[in-house]
Amino acid sequence: MNDPKSIPSQRDLDQAQYKPWGNALHRQDSIDRATLATARESWHVLGIMSEFVESSERLSQIRPAVSIFGSARLARNTSEYSATEAVARQLSDAGFAVISGGGPGLMEAANRGAFAGKSPSVGLNIDLPHEQIDNRFQDVSLHFRHFFARKVAFVKHAAAYVAMPGGFGTLDELTEALTLTQTGKTRQLPIILYGSAFWSGLLQWMQDQLVNRQLIAASDLDLMTLCDTPEAVIDSIFAFYQQRHVSPTALEREQLLYL
Repeated sequence: MNDPKSIPSQRDLDQAQYKPWGNALHRQDSIDRATLATARESWHVLGIMSEFVESSERLSQIRPAVSIFGSARLARNTSEYSATEAVARQLSDAGFAVISGGGPGLMEAANRGAFAGKSPSVGLNIDLPHEQIDNRFQDVSLHFRHFFARKVAFVKHAAAYVAMPGGFGTLDELTEALTLTQTGKTRQLPIILYGSAFWSGLLQWMQDQLVNRQLIAASDLDLMTLCDTPEAVIDSIFAFYQQRHVSPTALEREQLLYL
């Protein structure tokens, strides 16, 4: 007597009949999905490349320049805003274009100070769901969708970096500059921290936790200079290049070796 479990039901017969077609459709669907994913990745790469090309072309003539980083959340009535505006104005009058993130807060202060000065004010704007609203103090305005391409523009076209008080974004830009310099992936540039009251705790932590535990060399802390006045920022930049017997206006040939 046959085991009832061994007798195929009508549903089993139907599924067996259409199984080859189902497998073929599944394979075709997988191929279509893979093709679509590849196309999307290709467009993504082309989008990044287009941002590299546009920023390189539009910023090729602004050297020498200084990239200023700072918080988008510090308002116009804060002392940090006034300090950033003053630093940018003096840099601009000293012959440096000023590059900022193009948004509100201290980015606006940097562009505003440079806009009132003698040299170009540059904004590297990026599309974000919060905080990023283009400020109106920009002689040259670029828009990015990708943080990676924007970071390269900050580094490639700068003769110095100035980190004003800020949050994660500012710390990200600062540590990026330090890492590239420490590892020799970019030329050594002045990296200036503005505001002893804000940065001294971080520098002490780096000494206690990074240097003392031999996670970085003691000399790595010398990559940064702490300043408390706009005049000290200007003096620090020129002193850096005088020690190397290079003018910050003659950096273009050296910059071609990197990035």
